[in-house]
Amino acid sequence: MKYNKIIFVSLDNTYTSVVAEHIALKYLKEKKENISVASRGIVVLFEEPANPKGIAIAKSKDINLEEHKSRVLEENDFDMDVIMIAMTQKIKSDIYDLFKNALNVYTLKEFLGGFGDIETPYGKSLSEYSNSFFEIEKLTKDLIDKLIIMEDEL
Repeated sequence: MKYNKIIFVSLDNTYTSVVAEHIALKYLKEKKENISVASRGIVVLFEEPANPKGIAIAKSKDINLEEHKSRVLEENDFDMDVIMIAMTQKIKSDIYDLFKNALNVYTLKEFLGGFGDIETPYGKSLSEYSNSFFEIEKLTKDLIDKLIIMEDEL
């Protein structure tokens, strides 16, 4: 694979990026593909667990987020074989502003040829979190499929 690692990046690494990370891990296992996956936040002042509504939605999909602790994005996370998937255009811009060695940074929708952001439904209903989860799930699986096709074309 052109990329040996995917890092999903959100603001605080408590919902969108961690959901994408765990969906990717589950999907890659189903596909029997070997690629590392992680998630990070650009503003993580201290370790926090995943969002409780996110934990509940993920659990209903047989994904366990209960052990997650937020982690901050660092300079050593970047490498030629790492693809950074930002949840929003603002986060992508912030990554380039904050890290001198940033490379291979895309928004999730951008990498798939689309436009728009994956917004966190903070303060919204469980139903909004569920809708967000389904969007992240579809796009993350599409991302994995595209990366596999890219590898096959090498």
